[in-house]
Amino acid sequence: MEKIDEHKAFGGVQRRYTHASSTCNCDMTFALYLPPLADTRRVPVVYWLSGLTCTDENFVNKAGAQRVAAELGVAIVAPDTSPRGDDVADEDSYDMGKGAGFYVNATQEPWAKHYQMYDYVVSELPGLLADEFGTTLDLSREAIFGHSMGGHGALVIGLRNIDRFAAISAFSPICAPTEVPWGHKAFPKYIGDDKQAWNQYDATYLLSNADNAEALPPIRVEQGLADNFLDEQLHPHRLEEAAQKVGADVTVNRRDGYDHSYFFIASFVEDHLRFLAKHLGV
Repeated sequence: MEKIDEHKAFGGVQRRYTHASSTCNCDMTFALYLPPLADTRRVPVVYWLSGLTCTDENFVNKAGAQRVAAELGVAIVAPDTSPRGDDVADEDSYDMGKGAGFYVNATQEPWAKHYQMYDYVVSELPGLLADEFGTTLDLSREAIFGHSMGGHGALVIGLRNIDRFAAISAFSPICAPTEVPWGHKAFPKYIGDDKQAWNQYDATYLLSNADNAEALPPIRVEQGLADNFLDEQLHPHRLEEAAQKVGADVTVNRRDGYDHSYFFIASFVEDHLRFLAKHLGV
């Protein structure tokens, strides 16, 4: 693992690392913010998953999360959104290929060799963090949040690993990807034509089929009403319907005038970090 960038921020430190990933079969990059408290004790971990076209840097540079993370004493880990490299399969569109991993494990060629983002986020990256930062990070206390495609990833990963994550939150998430154009484009190419296989990556399906709603982590969703993707791609009402069906703790905050941008995320990231930190016992 190689440290490629470092900046002091609000008494803590913002870093970037690159490492050889055995899961994605390429070099992967992630960002890590360590609050000042990490100098003296182990701190809980919040994972951020970014959206289409993004890298690990968008959230770090635009969201303004470090000030709040420093105050709360939580670390933030932000992985890249897809595998990268000259031999990694790609497509000449913003919503497929590099920058658009959708946090799935691809089973179809040419994607399967590298696009194993679900396993990377759930298993390999936390394992690397445990090995390299085991005396700094408390990986028994984890939460997850994200934006758009990353909001989809956070919801799916959180709902499929309810014993791992204390809370889940999302900005403008793709709540029902099996029902919308983004999912209809990506899922057949990554996963194949079996729509039953798609369901394991659909938060609305996972929530509506949850066996024990009381065991699910609390979920908070932030949605701007001026978001140009809202009606066609995001469908937060479907997540609400699933939550009502099973009695899950899901809150969707609709914000008048806000769009899909990082201006929206920066406006409410403090609220989300405080929500996640509360359930991490901070």
